[in-house]
Amino acid sequence: MEKKIPFAPQVMLIDASYLDRVGTDLAAHFAPIVKRELPKADLANLLECLALDAGMQPGNNEIQVIFIYEPKEEIMKFCTPSHLEKELHNVGFQSQLGEFSLYAFQPSGMATREDLFRESLMLMTESKDILKAVLVPDEDAYGSSLEKLIPSMKHPSEVTVFGMNPPEKEEVYRFELLGFSILQALGVHSEEL
Repeated sequence: MEKKIPFAPQVMLIDASYLDRVGTDLAAHFAPIVKRELPKADLANLLECLALDAGMQPGNNEIQVIFIYEPKEEIMKFCTPSHLEKELHNVGFQSQLGEFSLYAFQPSGMATREDLFRESLMLMTESKDILKAVLVPDEDAYGSSLEKLIPSMKHPSEVTVFGMNPPEKEEVYRFELLGFSILQALGVHSEEL
């Protein structure tokens, strides 16, 4: 009998290496614009911003956050807490949105970060438990290749993909700009821009 991975009703699948690269670039770019040194982003705040931008409502939600990262990139430089294995694996926090459960995984053997992200998404497409999904793929490396998998999810219209470049055509999923959530978590306010 095949063993199924249990998923929460809301799942966030995040390429942490990509998130860190974008967050670090945005912090370096916007610090001179707002004329101040930016603090490290609060990761819990960032996850809440992503969830809210994806349409999650405050309440008693179960939100599972799965970080995929390169073995040599286990520390996210732009946020705190930042160590994926020591501080962010198998921990959780409570917020106005519900209970966030965090997990961090790196590829092993010959697999790549892209392979692990794609495999995780394939497992998500087989789940009947997921009602809402948030995806933060490395859009530059493999993001467009995921478009074939998303329509096979139980609720493809309840999938939100975050990135820096909107899709060129209408998709079955929602797209949101990742930069807005990151800037919010970095403490950059719209009136400063």
